[in-house]
Amino acid sequence: MMVCRIPVASGGENRKLDFDSRAWLSGLAYGLGAPGLPQRRGSIRHPRWPQVSIGGGGGRLTDQVRNRLSTFAARFRWNWIGFALSAAIVAVSLYVLAHILKDIDIARVAAHVRAMPAANVARAVLFIGGAYLTLTCYDLFALRTIGADHVPYRIAALASFTSYAIGHNIGATAFSGGAIRYRIYSQFGLGVIDTAKICFLTGLTFWLGNVAVLGSGMVYRPEAPARILDLPPGVVRMVGIAALVLLVTYVTWASLRPRAIGMKDWRVGLPGGLSTLVQIGIAVADLGCSSLAIWSLMWSVMPDAGGGDYFTVAVAFVAATLLGFASHAPGSLGVFDAAMLVGLPQIGKEELVAALLVFRVLYFMIPFGVALVTMAIWEVVLAISRRKSKC
Repeated sequence: MMVCRIPVASGGENRKLDFDSRAWLSGLAYGLGAPGLPQRRGSIRHPRWPQVSIGGGGGRLTDQVRNRLSTFAARFRWNWIGFALSAAIVAVSLYVLAHILKDIDIARVAAHVRAMPAANVARAVLFIGGAYLTLTCYDLFALRTIGADHVPYRIAALASFTSYAIGHNIGATAFSGGAIRYRIYSQFGLGVIDTAKICFLTGLTFWLGNVAVLGSGMVYRPEAPARILDLPPGVVRMVGIAALVLLVTYVTWASLRPRAIGMKDWRVGLPGGLSTLVQIGIAVADLGCSSLAIWSLMWSVMPDAGGGDYFTVAVAFVAATLLGFASHAPGSLGVFDAAMLVGLPQIGKEELVAALLVFRVLYFMIPFGVALVTMAIWEVVLAISRRKSKC
């Protein structure tokens, strides 16, 4: 044991105080939650300092430190799990994709792309335009739900289109899309919390629609999702029934009285029953337009087979979209394609790959370029406006 003599001012006199340094360090370590050390009670105090308790019931400072450390550890653990899950989805998808495409005839794929009728491609462009149009309703609905009625539709459309078109292509849509939304909505007086609420509500719309479509598809046509998930069709059908029951339960719960979720510093009011049905309708329209686009492209390369049954294609499309979203891969690259190839084995590989390539150009690449140009123009307009306001 080491004993230190510490001068302490008391009543105008200097006196010596024996201080057990090892005991103090043990008490400090115990207060921070170090295992295997005995409990020490006491405090360190100076006449001009606030008292800080150490050990003995967990002083305020050490409790805050311990709580912050445990919160950080929990978040880090969940982030690591999410990252590992995303990496596993990407790795498995790339392996499956490489296995499926190992004997593909690239010349036939190119020939199918060149042979696509212009009318079918134009129809796919029309459906993709409809999908992006419904995406603007995601943001408009969220803005009206949080009471931001002063933000006009054109701004909601701008934020929605650019955030989705850019976020879909660079990955981690929740973060990249949120940053773009904040950049736009902050010009209309909305803060970080408001933007977070908008992102939450748009995500809720997305998931409600996906549960409705995929749940129905699992019940009615479980074969495609069963192949993607590598589960028996009977199990997939039961999962679909459970998803639909959960959806109906949520709509009923939201209908009974006004609901809100969140913490004391961040709460967002949930849409009521009728508004929730509107949410589901918006997302179903979005998924319907997108799946019709890729079905039109499949029809153009397989006219005799009718491009496959539409409902089966739509269910496979939604399941593949969800897997791509969960992977956070840029443009769901590899994940979406592998899921579509696994879920639709009745369509020839070359034909399906040709349809997927054209779909990627129309749905991902062209909107991505347009969104980048649009954001550049937006920034130039903002800079000119600021310069004029200073003059």
